[in-house]
Amino acid sequence: MELRPTPDRVRETLFNWLQPVIKGMRCLDLYAGSGALGFEALSRGATSVTMVEKNRGNAETLLKQARTLEAVDVDIVCDDAMHYLASSSARFDLVFVDPPYSKNILQSTCESLLNSGNLRSEALVYVESDGEIASSSAYTVRKRARAGKVHFMLLGISPGGQPENDNSYLSGHL
Repeated sequence: MELRPTPDRVRETLFNWLQPVIKGMRCLDLYAGSGALGFEALSRGATSVTMVEKNRGNAETLLKQARTLEAVDVDIVCDDAMHYLASSSARFDLVFVDPPYSKNILQSTCESLLNSGNLRSEALVYVESDGEIASSSAYTVRKRARAGKVHFMLLGISPGGQPENDNSYLSGHL
């Protein structure tokens, strides 16, 4: 499977957005691929990262990278992203959703994520696509940008679409 890591310019912008709030976050990197977003989150102060990667070879490479980096707060899960969301009870403060562009599954993944119970009340969701990203009333756009052909957004959960309140510490930071 060919990997398409998030471009450096996009990652730099994303983590500049997240810098005020990322310390202490529990992160989920769905469709982890190269692991660039998850490993970057750890290096910026996230408490932990769960990386979900369906391709066994890519998951094994992620595990080797984690060992090389001595990253102890990373969990590599070899599973389909939708199956993981349906079967996991873990809750996250930040989720990276960067599926293979050709699969056209960004919207369905975001809907599943919202309904899965995996989001904390003030969770942020990063989405990336090779085209304009459709809006959803369940999410509020916090930040939006484009770099070349890559469109990306940082989303919050809209009132009414919000998971059960768990007094998350993120209030008011973005």
